[in-house]
Amino acid sequence: MSMIEKARAAADALAAADAPSAEQGRLTPEAVAALDGIGVLRALQPARWGGGEAHLAEYAETVIEIGRASASAGWVASVVGVHPWQIALFPEETQEEIWGADPARKIASSYTPTGKIEKVPGGYRVSGRWSFSSGSGICSGVILGGIAGTREVNGTEYPDFTSVILDAADYRIEETWNVAGLRGTGSDDIVVDGVFVPEHRGQSHVYYTHGLGIPLPGQERNDAALYRTPWAVTFNLIIAAGALGACLGFYDQWVTETRGRRTNYGQLLREEPVVQNHLAEAAWQLDAAVLKVKRTATELMEAAERAEIPSLEQRAFWRWDVARSANAALDTVQALMRVSSGRSAFLDHPLQKKFQDAVAAGSHAFLFDDPLAKAWGGRHLGAEKLAAVHL
Repeated sequence: MSMIEKARAAADALAAADAPSAEQGRLTPEAVAALDGIGVLRALQPARWGGGEAHLAEYAETVIEIGRASASAGWVASVVGVHPWQIALFPEETQEEIWGADPARKIASSYTPTGKIEKVPGGYRVSGRWSFSSGSGICSGVILGGIAGTREVNGTEYPDFTSVILDAADYRIEETWNVAGLRGTGSDDIVVDGVFVPEHRGQSHVYYTHGLGIPLPGQERNDAALYRTPWAVTFNLIIAAGALGACLGFYDQWVTETRGRRTNYGQLLREEPVVQNHLAEAAWQLDAAVLKVKRTATELMEAAERAEIPSLEQRAFWRWDVARSANAALDTVQALMRVSSGRSAFLDHPLQKKFQDAVAAGSHAFLFDDPLAKAWGGRHLGAEKLAAVHL
């Protein structure tokens, strides 16, 4: 059974755990067990560590299927599930520390540089607060992002955006996740008080972007094409997949509700041509969004298999394409919500939670597509003034 088929087979279990997960503010043990059974949380881990080393298109489609059943589970599958891919780029010493005793270990993240990462002899001093750490409560470590001074690559100096990996003993989780959508993700705050992180636990994102193609320590043994895809595009892809799952979950619920819904005069809405048209348009838009995400995943892998370093213009287009796809899917959800019953405003209406999940997922910073459109459009037209985005 493929990973996608396992996700579809687990749909009922994931759906059953969705409300309890939202109630407790993190995924239930049943939801986590379902994700473990599917294999999605280790899908991008190197095979030599027992992972799936899967194709990005299979991974993205699996995340989407999980999200259809439970938006929170799909979101955690996308975010936590991509971290083994990044850890595989770190030195062997780091991988051994993370996975040596427990190859199935789960690691959370929060990349927005709201805390402080300072270079010190032998490593980094880390302190501050990071928010939106999805799945942090089911993980035993976290990747945090920050600006650690500057770094020169190919003769140019850049702000040194750096990821550092901490163990659970190095930070505390503050439960701040009191939200309307994706409540089961447990995207709480991470607080760190001046912890020292050794140098091999940190990696500069300058090598993921401006230095793409410069060999990274982990690529010596993890030499599959998967580990040569660009970081920013790969992360944008998985976030888009998480959002698409939430949107498709709303769509499925809307179809279920509309099949039996009647007008005030007793006529079944399913007989109304205008309602049928709304459905057809929504199905087309969502299908197009999924196909674009899968196409990007396939093109990413094909470029990596050719050992090709994609141009900045190509990377900008990929990021724009998947982010716009997620936004188009959210637009479709909002269009369907506008033609739903007035009762959908009630908090206990079946559509309300699905709607809030989709809106929350679509609000991720990596899905803000205006600067991405400029980043690609400007390069394609030969403009000199370009939007500053992570490529």
